[in-house]
Amino acid sequence: MKEAAVAADLYHEGERAVQRRAGLHHGGSPAPAVRTEIPEVARRFLLQQPMVVLGAADADGRIWATLLTGRPGFMRAEDARTVTIDARPGPGDPLHDRLTAPAPVGMLGIEPSRHRRMRMNGHAVPTRHGLHVTLDQVYSNCPKYIQKREYRWDPSESPGRPQRSRALTGHQQRWIAGADTFFIATSDRDGNADASHRGGNPGFVEVVSPTELRWPDYVGNAMFNTLGNLEVQPRAGLVVPDWHTGALLHLTGTARTDWDPAHAAEVPGAQRLVEFTITDVIEIAAAVPLRWSTPVPSHFNPQ
Repeated sequence: MKEAAVAADLYHEGERAVQRRAGLHHGGSPAPAVRTEIPEVARRFLLQQPMVVLGAADADGRIWATLLTGRPGFMRAEDARTVTIDARPGPGDPLHDRLTAPAPVGMLGIEPSRHRRMRMNGHAVPTRHGLHVTLDQVYSNCPKYIQKREYRWDPSESPGRPQRSRALTGHQQRWIAGADTFFIATSDRDGNADASHRGGNPGFVEVVSPTELRWPDYVGNAMFNTLGNLEVQPRAGLVVPDWHTGALLHLTGTARTDWDPAHAAEVPGAQRLVEFTITDVIEIAAAVPLRWSTPVPSHFNPQ
């Protein structure tokens, strides 16, 4: 099989700036793990998944993250550069309206049961049954901080009506404070979207107030895609799943990196901290038909 092409311009100005500040110095050639085409092993991986994380900006420029789900096979590589997804965000989802038209998207395929994840960034166009995505970047991520879970399919409940607010309720604050996983969407200065995973032991996300969160940035793959995007474009979106009920908590707002080493030293495992200011909240009960088992924490999670 012909070797997949490597993405030409791997790091943008924000990512390079964060890498330098973190004390890393990458050469001029891009890392070979980032490609513009989907390797065969990745095609098989996509076919096995019941879920994909998707991030994009809405019509007002706010960044949101969401989950798309389906029976395995609902997401597949049509060829080396395109992925078809037989699903679109539901009517209450913050990205429902935006994805009825072409849009830049960031996607994360993740398999908690086997600690695997793969990022795919590109441009989506709507189809009769879902989305057709032409990819610009494809790369695997390290398995750190993924809690092991097994899923089951439970379509017995229909999604609830979206509950919208500008700040977290008490229930939502407790939800986040007990979370061991969330997903974050960001974009670069040109609007190219990205979706990523964050995990840790319950409590790793601190609820500072009803409109402010803070979490540690642990040792990762040293690419700094998320922090690099925030360096040039502070808008970001989070989705926090309730693994037991299928509910989703969508947050959008702005984020900044706190580089103060004294602040990081107060949080076990933190290299630096990220502060997130919430501007809009959408909670949807039973948003997805997946239910997951009690997690086995990642052994990478700082205690």
